[in-house]
Amino acid sequence: MEQFFKINHENFTDTNLSTFLKVSSLFLNQIQEPIFLAPLLVISFFIVFKIFFTSSSPAIYLVDYSCLKPPNYWRTPFSSFLEHSRIVHSLDQQSLDFMSKVLVSSGQSEMTCIPPALHYIPPRLTHEESIIEAQTVLFPVFQDLLSKTQLSPRDIDIIIVNCSGFCPSPSLSAIIVNRYSMREDVKSFNISGSGCSASALSVDMAQNLLKVHNNSNAVILSTEILSTGWYKGKERSKMIINCIFRSGSAAILITNKTSAKRISKYKLLYAQRTQSAFDDTAYNCAFREEDSESITGVTLRPDALLAAGDLLRTSFQVLGSSILPLEEKLRYGFSVIRKKFFHKSIELYVPKFSKVIQHYCLPTSGKSVVMEIGKKMKLKEEEIEAALMTLHRFGKQSSSSLWYELAYMEGKERVKEGERVLLLGLGSGTKCTSLVWECIKPIIGEANKGPWADTIHSYPVCQKI
Repeated sequence: MEQFFKINHENFTDTNLSTFLKVSSLFLNQIQEPIFLAPLLVISFFIVFKIFFTSSSPAIYLVDYSCLKPPNYWRTPFSSFLEHSRIVHSLDQQSLDFMSKVLVSSGQSEMTCIPPALHYIPPRLTHEESIIEAQTVLFPVFQDLLSKTQLSPRDIDIIIVNCSGFCPSPSLSAIIVNRYSMREDVKSFNISGSGCSASALSVDMAQNLLKVHNNSNAVILSTEILSTGWYKGKERSKMIINCIFRSGSAAILITNKTSAKRISKYKLLYAQRTQSAFDDTAYNCAFREEDSESITGVTLRPDALLAAGDLLRTSFQVLGSSILPLEEKLRYGFSVIRKKFFHKSIELYVPKFSKVIQHYCLPTSGKSVVMEIGKKMKLKEEEIEAALMTLHRFGKQSSSSLWYELAYMEGKERVKEGERVLLLGLGSGTKCTSLVWECIKPIIGEANKGPWADTIHSYPVCQKI
């Protein structure tokens, strides 16, 4: 509860002070229990302390980003996917029925794609094919980003590549540096094993690097290589990965150059990472291991959703402590006190994030997950639309999905100058990264660009709940 009352000096204004005094007066007048006086005094002292001791950081800008639109011949209709799986893995009808149920309930359409290596019978699951897949999904988005921003590869100071399951030697970042003849002093990094949180995590890592490297450009490449993670066995808890993960990649340019403000789309206001790897249940909920026949795959355990929910609850508390208006923080704080000391049966007050966040890019782990997160945050149907439609059109693309969601909202011209966007990354471990961006320039004309160029006008589509 203490962290929920953190105050950011930049956001503390006379209006906030007035609100604080009014709400304090309201509760003191309506609730006469002496126990409320001590917490209120502590809160007041903490606010004053934070006002005078909070320091500001250099501005971090999102200049632009690019998302891969997989070729049409990568498309995998449900019937083709099931028939292919039956032939390759000699599956019985019960297993096929299980996979069919996963496909339908996941919220994805029959337009999603998998790489060519998985279309062969048998699939080509070699190291060489995985390298080819990595080059196929990373080179185009990096090249497109350079074209958009009119930069040369030698203008890049930091390169971060995230891919959870494929860790070749030389590394993926070395492949990029070699292919584009980047500078000898470019700082390159690779992030693996972080699942769907990796892209947002990479942004947090980049902004920390930019704090110590002035006047620099950082590029993040985000993808998942499916051919190396394909499960060849028959254990159902591992077959789910084959059903829901689909191809995608994104390239993002962020910078701390002050001159970039006039051309950038967004300014980073807040980045926060939380995790629960210390808890055995959360740690084991998505686990790469061998089955009884020594075939490697990722096991998704039934308690994965529970572990994710617990972490999100903690993450929302931390997020709220930094971005919510003072009034919402106080309402939440008093609800905690009331629940603990007076009415233990009542539910805690759910802060209204919509007061400070206008748009949401949520984890596309499945339709039920998206809707549950929306329910917990009390989001409206249109506020979870981008996540559901990205899941429908492109499937679960691991960490790069967040950028497809942002591209969807830009294509619909919904993001206005001055509005804020939350990118919420949730991955194995369990890890959660929250990014809050502020739009700093009008974003128009994106409907005919990027991955949604040929389909944006067909969305949103109706989905059965």
